[in-house]
Amino acid sequence: MKPVQILMYHRVGDFPGRVKSHGALYCHLPRFKAQMQMFKLLGYQVISLDDAVAGLAGIIRLPAKPLVLTFDDAYVDFLEQAAPVLKAHGYPATVYAVSSLVGKTSSWVGPEGLEPAPLMDAAQLREIQTMGFTVGSHTVSHLRLAEQSDERIHSELRDSKHALEDLLGRRVDHFCYPYGSHDLRCIEAAAQAGYLSGTTCQRGAATPQDDPLSLPRKAVSRGDSLLGLWWKLRFKDTPKHPAIRRPGHAPGHATP
Repeated sequence: MKPVQILMYHRVGDFPGRVKSHGALYCHLPRFKAQMQMFKLLGYQVISLDDAVAGLAGIIRLPAKPLVLTFDDAYVDFLEQAAPVLKAHGYPATVYAVSSLVGKTSSWVGPEGLEPAPLMDAAQLREIQTMGFTVGSHTVSHLRLAEQSDERIHSELRDSKHALEDLLGRRVDHFCYPYGSHDLRCIEAAAQAGYLSGTTCQRGAATPQDDPLSLPRKAVSRGDSLLGLWWKLRFKDTPKHPAIRRPGHAPGHATP
């Protein structure tokens, strides 16, 4: 089976003078448009995260070159900038929202020297859901989960899921670990909360051997040229570090 390429984006738009050391947070709109066109020209089929998880579990058949698009933090510029481009191509995507910061700003970036950006409010999250995009959870408060107590880990995953489901009127099945920070406790908490997938910042392609609650992704950075992104997709299929898996988890099973 071909691996599933899962790409990680954050903000999409025009970002003059942004801090270069945080390049993975930004993708200029013209470059984003070119990337979406490139996927089609190279024969990648953009699929939903639901289909990717089902395909990796052997429940459905995946296309020859499956690709998943994910967007962390649920910035307003997803709706304003990225969504029209994705809709024009017919591409699905998953957007991860921080439940306690819906309609507020990305306040966690302040200590890093960045200006907080507006996050989608409840109506905007429901709007992108109506447009066909998937809303997933990115915890309650965007913490580094591996640094937290067991109780806090469970509450961040469980409470964010419940809050977003109440807001959206629909199940929230997908989760993303902020900063990629996770350990076995976090994966087990995601399973207990009832998530079907958990995405990390491990750089690599997802395979049936991966635990669906610790799937690797490839970050798209501000400086990535089309050639550079093609290189990531074509050759960066093996994560640099061993993935964390639940003991006894059998590859090819999507349900926690």
